[in-house]
Amino acid sequence: MTLSTEYTPPTDPLEILYQDHQLIAVNKPSGLLSVPGRGEHLADCLLSRVQAVFPEALLVHRLDRDTSGVMVFALTPHAQRNLSMQFEKRSTKKTYVARVWGQLEPKTGTVDLPLIVDWPNRPRQMVDHENGKPAVTDYRVLKSNATESRVRLMPRTGRSHQLRVHMLALGHVILGDPIYAEGPAADFPRLMLHSEELRINHPDSGKGLAFRAKAPF
Repeated sequence: MTLSTEYTPPTDPLEILYQDHQLIAVNKPSGLLSVPGRGEHLADCLLSRVQAVFPEALLVHRLDRDTSGVMVFALTPHAQRNLSMQFEKRSTKKTYVARVWGQLEPKTGTVDLPLIVDWPNRPRQMVDHENGKPAVTDYRVLKSNATESRVRLMPRTGRSHQLRVHMLALGHVILGDPIYAEGPAADFPRLMLHSEELRINHPDSGKGLAFRAKAPF
């Protein structure tokens, strides 16, 4: 299974949330790749747009194409090394907001299900208790009705499609998911998943920083 063949990235102007001499935080729109894909038609991405303004910008982490929200880029090799290590050691704190199918119960919980790529159906991921890599997500329901729930998701690990597959495994797929949602749950203008807050330590001072971008849904 492939992503929808038509790549028509949004033309939203670059929204800068924070910048200093070491890093920049931006609000990524849904539908825009974080990094270039294979082929000229997939060259437009958040990294290239950031580098058009900050030529020295370096990649630190990614968000799925259809996920919106906070992303941080390094402006020096030192910052890139330092921030990459923070993500690797899981000392960053990420908070997402999602709208999911159905009434999620209980209102708070933890999903601890190992994940692995579903090779014949890439880029799909799947739960695999024998070969999967550890993946843990804490969640809290913010509000819900009979048809959907608004949820805050706090991943402790950073596996590909982790939040999407964990919600699917609970029976509450994220609305508008072009890969995992089916039927009425798929009938939304975008993936209802947004990186609302990212907490890091500054590469120079070590001081805690929090970048926030309000969910557009």
